[in-house]
Amino acid sequence: MLTKTIVALSVFGLLLPAAAFAQGFSQGDKEVLLNGAGVSDKDFDNTIFSVEGSLGYFFTRNIEAAVRQALAFTEVENAGSSWNASTRGALDYHLDLGRFWPFVGGNIGYIYGDDVSDKWEAGIEGGLKFFVNTTTFILGMLEYDWFLNNNHDDGFSDGQRVYVAGLGFRW
Repeated sequence: MLTKTIVALSVFGLLLPAAAFAQGFSQGDKEVLLNGAGVSDKDFDNTIFSVEGSLGYFFTRNIEAAVRQALAFTEVENAGSSWNASTRGALDYHLDLGRFWPFVGGNIGYIYGDDVSDKWEAGIEGGLKFFVNTTTFILGMLEYDWFLNNNHDDGFSDGQRVYVAGLGFRW
């Protein structure tokens, strides 16, 4: 009997923190996402740096509209520096699984910069938001974008894959 009580209390103790984070998103909530990446050689002669931010609004508990801005800077020894960017609007549907909020959706936007032909794109996306507390979450997202004109770059003749990992805040 004592063993069953200890097991039951242990399970309850494990589930209690998950219940505290279960609120997730509500209608009218806003979120901001931030992520960045960089790589340099040992002498910092060749560097790539990128940042992305997003601002979202929840029209319902599950449906979010967002605006995303990405900027990438590249500097290569003997080749100079360049920048590329994209601006996208997105609409995502979220599932409430307590601390886990998987989502799927789509986006449309514009890609521009020194190393790409300026073009419109549209894509599908999906990911997961994991709440570490009631206002802060870790994000992982995958996206595939198709270019909407015939002016393709060699490396992305059918589109591009976008990988995102970052930190988000809900208020």
